[in-house]
Amino acid sequence: MIRLFVTHDLAPGARLGLNPDQSRYVVAVMRRAAGDPLLVFNGRHGEWRAVVAESGKRGAVLEVQDQTRPQAVGPDLDLIVATVKRARLETIVEKACELGVRRVRLVITERTNPDPIRLPRLNAIAVEAAEQTGRIDLPEIDAPVRLADLLDAWEPSRRLLFCDEAGDAPPALQALKDQPQGPWAVLIGPEGGFSPAERARLRGLDQAVAATLGPRILRADTAAISALTLWQSVCGDWGDCVTPR
Repeated sequence: MIRLFVTHDLAPGARLGLNPDQSRYVVAVMRRAAGDPLLVFNGRHGEWRAVVAESGKRGAVLEVQDQTRPQAVGPDLDLIVATVKRARLETIVEKACELGVRRVRLVITERTNPDPIRLPRLNAIAVEAAEQTGRIDLPEIDAPVRLADLLDAWEPSRRLLFCDEAGDAPPALQALKDQPQGPWAVLIGPEGGFSPAERARLRGLDQAVAATLGPRILRADTAAISALTLWQSVCGDWGDCVTPR
């Protein structure tokens, strides 16, 4: 079943005009015709069944029928990641969406050496990942800020899993054991690692939980996927410690 993210309000009988790219995908690529069903979601009103009502040169129009799932969100989990080369950052955003992250926050560290950031491209990747994985919410993607500024304004109630590969941190599964429920964030540094000053600042943060991801040096995209998987298996919606919805 095709799933599409739309910006329209969703209700029985609503008619949704698709944009040119969506129209081309539904009609020319997937070869759907009038009366064929598909699913739509907007991140606000749940998931709905719709049918192709019109298909022509001006694009496709859908008609909404009934709701298949009410709106819901996953665990309150942010991924904070130092900006890295474009291809790896795109992979990180895609996999973060697949792994249930609610927000991706990009940061600039002392050792950051990024490609130019294209937020529209990253948002499009997140939309496609949500469509393909069955999510009915859409992760936010924040414009880059300096790590120091982000820590200055840190939310006191949010715990921070800090992937520290330069010290004596315990393994991530051990570090996460018996941790409290509530908002969390996972922080992944640049490929050059955090500076000594940044590590000291993070180690001094009351909410920070330092952890290592193992004996091998991981690239940023592999580290992000690994850390999110471990967090989800212990404190997320894969395990017993599920954040209240």
